[in-house]
Amino acid sequence: MRALLTSWLAALVLLCAPMAQAELTIDITRGNEQATPIAVVPFAEDGVSMSTDIARIVSEDLRRSGYFAPLARQDMFARPASSDDVTYGDWQALDTRYLVVGRVSQEDGNLRIRYELMDVAGESRMLGETVTTGPDQPRAAAHHVSDQVFEAITDIRGAFSTRIAYVTSEGIGDNTQYRLMVADADGHNSHQALTSNEPIMSPAWSPDGNKLAYVSFEGGRPGIYVQEVSSGRRVKLTSFEGLNSAPSWSPDGRRLAIALSRDGQPEIYTIDIASQELTRITRNPSIETEPSWAPDGRSLIYTSDRSGGPQIYRQALNGGSPERLTYTGDYNARARFAPDGEAIFLIHKGNNGYQVARQDLDNGRLVELSDARQAESPSVAPNGTMVIFATQEGSRGVLGVVSADGRASFRLPATQGDVREPAWSPFLN
Repeated sequence: MRALLTSWLAALVLLCAPMAQAELTIDITRGNEQATPIAVVPFAEDGVSMSTDIARIVSEDLRRSGYFAPLARQDMFARPASSDDVTYGDWQALDTRYLVVGRVSQEDGNLRIRYELMDVAGESRMLGETVTTGPDQPRAAAHHVSDQVFEAITDIRGAFSTRIAYVTSEGIGDNTQYRLMVADADGHNSHQALTSNEPIMSPAWSPDGNKLAYVSFEGGRPGIYVQEVSSGRRVKLTSFEGLNSAPSWSPDGRRLAIALSRDGQPEIYTIDIASQELTRITRNPSIETEPSWAPDGRSLIYTSDRSGGPQIYRQALNGGSPERLTYTGDYNARARFAPDGEAIFLIHKGNNGYQVARQDLDNGRLVELSDARQAESPSVAPNGTMVIFATQEGSRGVLGVVSADGRASFRLPATQGDVREPAWSPFLN
């Protein structure tokens, strides 16, 4: 069996190993030394006792982005709750560039969160907003605040209110249960979207964030399913003999690109979700797999071993010959576009093992980003600033996240067992 298909089967073996379901935690492994200093002051509580620390969630969101270095609370001179209370000299003395303050109150049973963002050096107010949310949604409100602060400073839309999907399992041998999980982007508020006695692989979010496509081995062989996240309703799109793998949504949400071996070797197809009509894209005696759509919907990238080892190729959907994109090293696989279409993120085998890497498409320059020796299944945040992937930590599978410039990274391990197959959602509104 050729190397690329062997790699896919090896990933399946790892996935089928006993794993346990648990809430994800956060372990920051590398900070960005060039991160911008910011202070997020604990929000004042007016007539309400909060069990959720909104300011801490905002601070940790910003820290994980790699763009910011939040000031420790014990180092704060003061605890202002509004811009009127701010003495800028206090924060300038701490070399703080930006300052976030706020207060929480209750009105008609809802939480009312008032926050402000200040430019400390310019001694000016940059942003102010009041957010009203249900009493059971403080984390969602905190992620919204993080999104707004991040965008106001960087001019990049924040992705803290997005979600991730991933796969866990628990049990041993024939008694193993597999779960497709959905959680907030920081790993909190997890819930199961699907439970199965057979393996689940390759979850992929629809462009509107309402559906997941995935591979399930129900019935003894792989099939590709599409499921509504909120209702759990699902349909089976394919279950051909051989491989049915690697679903990837078109930007308009009408089609999936998939890999099938129904005609022999694995090839790339597209399938219309409404009509289930198949269109074959590649025709080559090599193994073609792991397709991904270009942001403009006009082409696909995929992994092929036609050059002797796995490399990334691009195929225009209006015809023509495929274009080889990767030449650095003898193993490049599972590529995904940056949202702006100017780069791809992929798994690259270098001197330090299998790493998440970024390759710029204009000049072909490839840069390793992660520091894990066995990275797999990369998925890009919808704002292009972070990449989530699966890796090993000792004998356990964990999720890793690395910034698009490689300067910051963190892990999302479960408190016990393994997690694999991550997929980052699109923006949800």
